[in-house]
Amino acid sequence: MMLGSVLNPINSTIISVALVPIGDALGAPTSQTAWLVSALYLATSLGQPAVGRLIDIFGPRRLFLLSTGLVGVAGIVGALAPNLAVLIAARVLLGFGTCAGYPAAMALLRSDAERTGRDSPGGVLTGLAVANQTIAVIGPLLGGLLIAVGGWRTTFALNVPLAVAAVLLGLWRLPKSAGTGESPQRGRLAAQLDLPGMGLFAAMLVSLLLFLMNLHVRDWYLLVIAAAAGAAFAVRELRAASPFIDLRVLGGNTPLLATYGRALVAYVVAYAFLYGFSQWTEEGYGLTPFHAGLVQIPMFLLAIGVSIVSGRCAGVRGKLLVGAAGQIVACLVMLTLTGQSPLWTLLLIALVFGVPQGLNNLALQNSVYFQADPERTASSAGLLRTFAYIGSMVASSATAASFGRRADTGGMHQLAWVMLGAGVLYLLLTVFDRTLGRPMAAHGATRA
Repeated sequence: MMLGSVLNPINSTIISVALVPIGDALGAPTSQTAWLVSALYLATSLGQPAVGRLIDIFGPRRLFLLSTGLVGVAGIVGALAPNLAVLIAARVLLGFGTCAGYPAAMALLRSDAERTGRDSPGGVLTGLAVANQTIAVIGPLLGGLLIAVGGWRTTFALNVPLAVAAVLLGLWRLPKSAGTGESPQRGRLAAQLDLPGMGLFAAMLVSLLLFLMNLHVRDWYLLVIAAAAGAAFAVRELRAASPFIDLRVLGGNTPLLATYGRALVAYVVAYAFLYGFSQWTEEGYGLTPFHAGLVQIPMFLLAIGVSIVSGRCAGVRGKLLVGAAGQIVACLVMLTLTGQSPLWTLLLIALVFGVPQGLNNLALQNSVYFQADPERTASSAGLLRTFAYIGSMVASSATAASFGRRADTGGMHQLAWVMLGAGVLYLLLTVFDRTLGRPMAAHGATRA
């Protein structure tokens, strides 16, 4: 399950150093290569809660095998892509293919807790967080190395052996029982899946994300479509016997809603740094893709250490507050950088970002595990990723708007101001959330 859950982050981080080489090879400006980021997260934002719901019904095995197999197909398509459009399509396939790993892992944790009667997932949740951080360390560096050896196409081809390994391990180790939630019956399958609800949710999310990807007044109609689809989705879910997203339960679960809000703004900062800062180090500062990947290493190494140490503590409020402070400090330092800044200042910023990188992901993950309805653990975990990916869409849009055709220093400073605003909002959402003072286990008992 750790291998499955890291397929998405490795494709997130490895592309960060490949955007400039892809743009050079295909003659595409930064504003167009940004779609390689957006396409993956658009697909994953739609797929995570939908696949999570299917896992709640059918169990993790079948969904994991199908989705992970799609990752291998996407790797082949991307490696052979003749133009940017096909490459974007490959990233869409990757987005859908990586949807099952994380919700399946969370569902297995919940089913194991019910089987053993011991709800103590701290070590495993920390292991998942550390595995994701480790891949994040490897991603930019591995991407730079692969590009240096075989060109940017190798960053897509890497998915083929990873997918094969994940499918073989899944066939060998994943339980065959449905296991986690409701037992599906053929006659009630359509009702259980809530296909109209999924369709309205997709329409709402696609129109919203398309607007965020290319902010412009002329696209106002996309917001109207998003609002209309959102209203219809709410009406449908409140009336459905087996809703795709149970708005009654979700609406009454204020702590979980606050966690989703924090995830959105936290990932605006995290992904704007991952993609925007990486592009600036190459185009605005003059580093090679390999060296741009090396600059990211201190952040991820420190994040791993922070995750391991903080994973031993049950509370989340302190982690979130320190993570918020780390984001704000790093953004302020980014505003001082120029193309002539010494290299150590880039490494310093990466180190500062390592603190929130290690704390926020783990704290948000633990929050959802204990705050979610146990019967909807997988879909709630998928919805966490959806909010995170909406944040990444905002980050991608802000990056494209800030840089235009070239990632220069002025654009990087403009992006840093956007990141700073999101970091301050994250801090406020944490400071004024009184539910964070209660033990997470109490939330879990309440939801159960």
